[in-house]
Formats: sequence, C-alpha cells, structure tokens
Amino acid sequence: MSVLVSAFALVLLLTSPRYGYHRDELYFLAAGQRLDWGYPDQPPLVPALARLAASIDPDALWLLRLPAVLAATGAVVCAGLMAGVLGGGRGARILTAAAVASAALVQGAGHLFGTTIVELAVWSLISLLVLKLVRGADPRWWLAVGGAVGVGVQNKVLIVVPVAVLVLALLLTSQRKVLVNRYFPMSIGLAAILTAPYLWWQSSNGWPQWTLSRAIAAGSSGTSDSPIMFVLLQFGLIGPLLVPLWMYGLWRLWRSPYRAFALAYGLLVVVFLVAGGKAYYLGGMYPVLLAAGVVGLTRWLGENRKRWAAAGSVVAVNAVLSASLFLPLLPVAAVPDSPMLAVNYDAGETIGWPRFVDQVAAAYPPGAAILTANYGEAGAIEHYGAEYGLPTPYSGHNAYWWWGPPPDTATTVLTVGLDHDRLIALCASVEPAGVIDNGLGIDNDEQGAPLYVCREPRADPGPNCGPTCAPWGDPGSGLRAGGAPGSRSGASPRRPAAPP
Repeated sequence: MSVLVSAFALVLLLTSPRYGYHRDELYFLAAGQRLDWGYPDQPPLVPALARLAASIDPDALWLLRLPAVLAATGAVVCAGLMAGVLGGGRGARILTAAAVASAALVQGAGHLFGTTIVELAVWSLISLLVLKLVRGADPRWWLAVGGAVGVGVQNKVLIVVPVAVLVLALLLTSQRKVLVNRYFPMSIGLAAILTAPYLWWQSSNGWPQWTLSRAIAAGSSGTSDSPIMFVLLQFGLIGPLLVPLWMYGLWRLWRSPYRAFALAYGLLVVVFLVAGGKAYYLGGMYPVLLAAGVVGLTRWLGENRKRWAAAGSVVAVNAVLSASLFLPLLPVAAVPDSPMLAVNYDAGETIGWPRFVDQVAAAYPPGAAILTANYGEAGAIEHYGAEYGLPTPYSGHNAYWWWGPPPDTATTVLTVGLDHDRLIALCASVEPAGVIDNGLGIDNDEQGAPLYVCREPRADPGPNCGPTCAPWGDPGSGLRAGGAPGSRSGASPRRPAAPP
C-alpha cells in the first residue's frame, strides 16, 4: 500500500503548481494576514496554515497546497486501514486505498488547499477509530476521537453534524455499548476544550457564521445544490464506475456489526436534504463504504488473477477519468474547449488571476480605494497588487466586510464586479473603466466583470436604495452575498452585464 500511497501523493504534489491560486486560497492567505480565533465564515485553522506557508515562501503555491496533499494522502491511508479493520487482507487494503485515491472528490479537493480536504481526512480518521472501537479496541481510543473532532471543528464546524449523527446511529443499534465507558464523555470534554476559543469568538461577535450557514441553506452560494442535484451528484463524487462498489459496501455494513455507519449514511442524506446541504457534505462517508465493499469483493476475487486484474482496471480507469477532470493536466489554452469546466467549476477559478490584477491596475486612478464584489477578487488584488502599488482592497463579501469598509475620506473608488445600477445610487458620477477579460475565453466568475470609477461616494444613498445596494453599508449584505470558502463554495453569484 505504501507504493500506491506514495504515487498518489507524488501526483498531487507535481500537479499542485499548475494553473494558479483558487479564489478560496487567495482568501485564506488574506485571512491568515489577519489572524484571529475565528472569522465570520470559518474557524481559524486553515487561515493559520496559510499564514505559516506564506511566512516561509509567499509565492510558493506548492507549499501552500502541501497540507492538502498530506490530508488527501491521510484519507487514502485511513481508508486502507479501514478495510483491514473490517476483515480485509493486504489485497483489500491496497484496493480500497486505490479506490479512494481514484475518487473525483479526493483528487479535486486534494489538489486545492482548503477546508474540504482537511475535513475529509479528519472524518476518515474518526471513522477508522470508531470502527476499531466497535470491533472491541481499548476504549481509551475515544480520547483520540475527541481530539480529532476538536481539530476538525477548528477546520470546519460542519463536522459536528456527521459526528452527532454517527453517535445517534450507535445509540440506535446494538453497538451502543461502545459509548458506555468513562472515556466517551472525556472525549466530549476534550473536543469542547479544543473548540472553546473559536466558540468564544463566535459568541462574542454575535454568531456570524450562523447567519452565513442559513444563507447557504437558502441557496445563496454559487454552488448550492437543489435536492435533485444533491442526490444525483452522489453518483459522481467518487466516480460513476465505483457506484456499485460503495452501494454494495452500504449493504454489507447494514448486515454487519458496523450497521451504525450504514444508518448514519442514510440519516445524513435526510439531514442534508432537509437542511439544504451541498452534495460533497456526504463525501466523508464514502471511504468507509468503499472499504466495506472492497472487503466483500475481494472474498469473491479469491486467488483469481484475472478477476483481480479486472477490478484493478476499473479503479484505474476511474482514477484516469477523475484526474482528467479534476487535476490540472491539460494545457491552460486547451481548457476552454474541454469538458473540464462543465464538470469542475473550481478549475476556472484557478486561472487568470495575475492578468485580472494587471487589468485592475491599468484602470486604477491614483489615490483611489478599491472595492470588489467578492473575496476572491479582493484576495487576488491583495496578493498580486503590491508590485503595481495597489492599496489593500475592500469588499462587502464575508470576512472582508468584517475587516472594514473604505474610509469616509475616499473620494474616488475603483469598483470591480459591481453593477452599474447599484453604483449610480451611491456615487455622484460613475465612469466605465473597462471589463475583465482573461484572454482565454474561460467562463469563470471574473470573466466580463465590469470596472467602474466611482467619484464622490454619497454618505446617504437615499430612501429607495436599501441596505443591499450599499456595498460597504450593511453587514448582513456581506454575509448574504455568497457561500463559505473552502471547497466548492464561496463563489459569488454570476456577474451582472458588462458596462454600457
């Protein structure tokens, strides 16, 4: 298994510098420069890691993405070990690790630095530990579970949901006995201690992440999923070729002493459908489903080399298909004519940021403030703008709103991506200053974004304006503007029309 895991990590590492930063990565770098115990849209772990990487080399994209490579590799290793706990031999462990490494979700999230891949790794570790506990391991392992949950919450609060559902599933099955020991409540206490600084920050600031979570559930994020799409996308997270394998694993878990995991999967489907969750929220459950499926499959494979070759070929084809769509293998010039962007929204968000900032700099009036429509644009200007002498940008989007609006003394503001009709209520004059063009015809969220020079912003935009037309006015508008960073969320709605 070590050879396979090493090869997987090497592929991710070699492809990590290709294309460029993702909008979320630029945002994490900006957040890392403003370290705090929390943010209105996320816990502090990923921004802190971004700050660490930037302190070593601020321009090394591969270094920023190294934690993602390690997290993805950890998820693959945990999956292989799960197969061992479920009774599989060496072949089952290798095939399970290969199946997870071939998954579209693991490759796509493992290529980008963010909260999704860290959550996947943490949840894989928790699943492995709980499997061991159900099998009869020393109950002191609950302390490790508590530590993993604490770290997971500092990465992304969402992990509380599958953890709570898994505990509920254990209570509803005969394996509830694994909870009856002193170490289980101690693990809860440990998790609470580790998450206390972040929860304290949220409480002290009015629980802004709750506001954002409700906005995502209402569909405000650029990648929010409808209930139908939530279900359909489950067949693509791992790859269509492996759907029979994880469904077989789900069936096997239901008929085994590890039934709680099958029950947890079903409960999570219901919870996320009702709550308006995104398809990838279920991603952490698939490694254990694949492990169970592979263990059953390998018993049928036996010693038949042809059967093993056939099974390995299916996994290999799945890996190639996933890599072709979710890793930056194509030349950038070939991306617009490929099916990549239709399947992988995030690929388009990693292309064109230096050119974007160059065009912003060309339109920049000396001494003006800069206001962007979303945090990706602001993060790009903050990262690349120093060489052009651009100031720190402002935005009403997520934590950028939290960090403050343009000063009242700003008489000229260059706006990026904001609608003309929205600006005329805010400025004495609004002058077109260009349109963003990545030069490749790639339809990402910045393509066609209008640039305007807003002169003499009005202190009072008038009674008919309302809070949502003031880009630096209302905190709620900032939190409603888009989704949370760290995965496939965080994009603002599609751009308004280009300036006339």
